Amino acid sequence: MVKNQEDQKSRLKQIEQTCVRLLAMREHSQTELLNKLLAKGFEKNECLAVIEDLTLQGWQSDLRYAESYARYRIQKGYGPIYVAYELKKKGVSGFSLDEIVQKTIGSWMALLEQVYIKKYGYDALLDHNEWARRSLFLMQRGFPSSMISTLFEHLNIKL
Repeated sequence: MVKNQEDQKSRLKQIEQTCVRLLAMREHSQTELLNKLLAKGFEKNECLAVIEDLTLQGWQSDLRYAESYARYRIQKGYGPIYVAYELKKKGVSGFSLDEIVQKTIGSWMALLEQVYIKKYGYDALLDHNEWARRSLFLMQRGFPSSMISTLFEHLNIKL
């Protein structure tokens, strides 16, 4: 019985050390940590207990992870739809991206304009195919069509 408890303490310590090592490199979501620990062969219940303990101690935070990840994607020029989808896919949701974008670039429209100007410049007259191609590029970057239409109006881009 005592040996079994010692083995469990040893496993929990090993899980905690692995988590801390991962978190020292970069922020991780709880889901990411769990998946990495499971891939190393640890038991799910033990992993969940350690992750919860690290969260309570402040070592792990889904909010910090969401802010860090969103800031990184925003700086790469990705829009609100794309960033929210990626965070949800990584097991993190329910955070306001607007606060993060405001701190990073000002607004989603400012980011959209920056991405557009960097790629295409200030061409004001486009044929229908070029307009559609540019719109598709921006949609694939995660910007909604309403924002793209507003941008084209703002930049006086006409068909």
